[in-house]
Amino acid sequence: MTQIAPNRIALTGARLLDPEAGTLLENRTILIEDGRITDVAEGQPAPDDAEAIALDGKVVMPGMIDCHMHVVAETLDLWANMIAPSSLAGLRAARVMEETLDRGFTTIRDLGGADHGLVRGVEEGLIDGPRLIICGKGLSTTGGHCDLRARTDDRPGIMSDRLGSMGILVDGTDDVRRVSRTYIKEGARFIKLMANGGVSSPNDPIHTLQFSRDEILAAVEEAENAGLYVSAHVYTDRAIRRCVELGVHSLEHCNLIEAETAMLAAEKGCIAVPTLVAYEALALEGAALGLGPDSVAKIDTVREGGRRSLAIMRDAGLEMAFGSDLLGELRKYHCMEVDLLAEVLTPAEILRSLTTIGAKLCGLEGEAGVIAPGASADLLVLDGNPLDDISLLTDDGANFRAVMARGRFVRSDLEGDHA
Repeated sequence: MTQIAPNRIALTGARLLDPEAGTLLENRTILIEDGRITDVAEGQPAPDDAEAIALDGKVVMPGMIDCHMHVVAETLDLWANMIAPSSLAGLRAARVMEETLDRGFTTIRDLGGADHGLVRGVEEGLIDGPRLIICGKGLSTTGGHCDLRARTDDRPGIMSDRLGSMGILVDGTDDVRRVSRTYIKEGARFIKLMANGGVSSPNDPIHTLQFSRDEILAAVEEAENAGLYVSAHVYTDRAIRRCVELGVHSLEHCNLIEAETAMLAAEKGCIAVPTLVAYEALALEGAALGLGPDSVAKIDTVREGGRRSLAIMRDAGLEMAFGSDLLGELRKYHCMEVDLLAEVLTPAEILRSLTTIGAKLCGLEGEAGVIAPGASADLLVLDGNPLDDISLLTDDGANFRAVMARGRFVRSDLEGDHA
């Protein structure tokens, strides 16, 4: 009798969703071994030495990718996150990551806060979470988006050494280079700059430009020297264009972008990461959860431009990756981002943002966002077809029959039927 090989699984009778082509491939057998996809074939029976799971026409799609998260932001009270002991912040971040994986996000890109310890926690199986792509902390100027001090608070710096802090204050090109090099040494896969005013910060109106041109160029050079790129927090068209001209690759938010700048960004090969749900959620609950009146007043400035920005970027050919940017208690709105995108984009466009474009931005082309030989076995199994009904992705993973990350079922109600 043939022995079943450990960690060898065959999913038979799958309808395989190809997000890049926007099509379904019928009756596919997906062979998985040691966490990787080794074969995808049409109509093939399961090998005798694999655990066979008959899907009987269920849809299989790649695990989703969220390209803008802050896993250390366990609460919307950013000071509370910052002053929490790092050990506590790590445990809280693990819970955030576990919730995120259960929703079907098998890869996430953290935009400020997460460190290499959390990356290793996932890799070593200590955290049951998504693959984690990090930048270290977001770089901010004094008085910029990560400077949470009140105007009358003259204490130097902030507690950026704590895990729960999402940013670090840097001023001058030498400081930018030193901190960028430090984060690259510590495992950063990109560098994050706060290059525009923000909502959750008390002292910087949305229109403010942050960092000098020389400082941005210094960060871009350090990143490029390491084969990496710079990501920038930007809202206004002026801030976005400035960053694009200076070599920034990843454009976060982009709510107030105009057509000419979007076309320039597309020509330069940039990728945008809209995060509309962050502002919807803040409008719903931000004040009740303690967001200051100055921050509440800024929400509508960026919220109103969000949907308009999607059409502008799509029409310009600017690629968009999926992002959420939800902090603390607002994480429950995670999948609302799909609903907001669906007001403007087609299901196929949303699925590409969740998979292949996200994989490109994370430096994981061929590794994540696809179902193909050699890729990591990050899979979602559904009864329905998201190309026809994108709302299947909006119910916090409730519509998934199974979630698989790196070849292991995180949860599943499928039954193996190996004879």
